[in-house]
Amino acid sequence: MEHAHQQGLWSQASAATLHCLTGCAIGEVLGMVLGTAFGWHNLTTVVVSIALAFAFGYALTIRPILRAGLALRAAIGVALAADTVSILSMEIIDNTVMLTIPGAMDAGLANWLFWVSLALSFVIAFAVTVPVNKWLIGRGKGHAVVHQYHH
Repeated sequence: MEHAHQQGLWSQASAATLHCLTGCAIGEVLGMVLGTAFGWHNLTTVVVSIALAFAFGYALTIRPILRAGLALRAAIGVALAADTVSILSMEIIDNTVMLTIPGAMDAGLANWLFWVSLALSFVIAFAVTVPVNKWLIGRGKGHAVVHQYHH
């Protein structure tokens, strides 16, 4: 029985992390595209990417909660509780990877190095964040607070 429970936690953590990755990827890619298009410094690009990753991550969580009938203020509170640690973990890892790969941030959108580096950063961030989400969900925190609002 414990094995089945653990498998269930890993499955929930993987789903929560994939959900988080979706919002982070949308924000991250948009931030990188904007930074490249406007010729921003790497720091500005990373800060904007992180802000957009949080915005899209929270938005993807808030939408179904609002559909479930919760007021906006309460939905924002649930999203903050559900996603903050997950998004933060993912953003620390994927931005660290992007900044660590030589030339990745300066490669530009037309260069394969940028896209391969970004994809690798998401894979590594996902692998690191799944155990974080498993730990949170196992304690009734993180994405566990959202499950009651999903139909």
